[in-house]
Amino acid sequence: MTNYIMNYNFSSCTLCPKMCRTDRSKTSGFCGANDKIKAAKAGLHLWEEPALSGRNGSGAVFFSGCSLKCCFCQNSQISHANFGKEITVQRLGDIFLELQEQGADNINLVSPTHFVPYIIKALDQVRHKLIIPIVYNSSGYERVETLKLLKGYIDIYLPDLKYFSSELSGKYSHAANYFEFASKAILEMHNQQPNLVWNGLLLKKGLIIRHLILPGCRHDSIKIIN
Repeated sequence: MTNYIMNYNFSSCTLCPKMCRTDRSKTSGFCGANDKIKAAKAGLHLWEEPALSGRNGSGAVFFSGCSLKCCFCQNSQISHANFGKEITVQRLGDIFLELQEQGADNINLVSPTHFVPYIIKALDQVRHKLIIPIVYNSSGYERVETLKLLKGYIDIYLPDLKYFSSELSGKYSHAANYFEFASKAILEMHNQQPNLVWNGLLLKKGLIIRHLILPGCRHDSIKIIN
């Protein structure tokens, strides 16, 4: 895995289910990202799930771009318009440490899929200094193959499970195959972190699944994943 990450050059990107195979060294993929890390904001985030925000806040890093195009996105300027600043792998690692020094209860990677190889490199550089959990905050639209690269790096998975209906996921998020990938992705996340581990009121390891409720769309209720 280490060699794969070191050699990943984004020349035919397949990190997300879009499998666009874009040469991100020359142009942006479906996610809107090229081969440079881009982030819009990093800071203490007090409005995450209570088990993650705690008293000090979650150390959130909001990455620019996204492999979904949800019409209801609350961070559309970041995810759709790709607002943000390009940073290096070294700078990303420094940001993790700075958030920890500010008192963050965890490092919260928001919409990280299209930068996974860089995130792993950054964590490799600083993980010996990090004593707080790493959170993978995701739309749920993930490839199992990409998630497997993160085994041993992520303490808490925080995915959405937005849709069961392919009609609705195609209409509202431009991803008719959403549930096909999200259901398998969440099972992989659970395989990696099957148990909830708490330190008081804060989660240290585990999986939290968030569901999307669409008014007037009862037929899209989430079914149990076996």
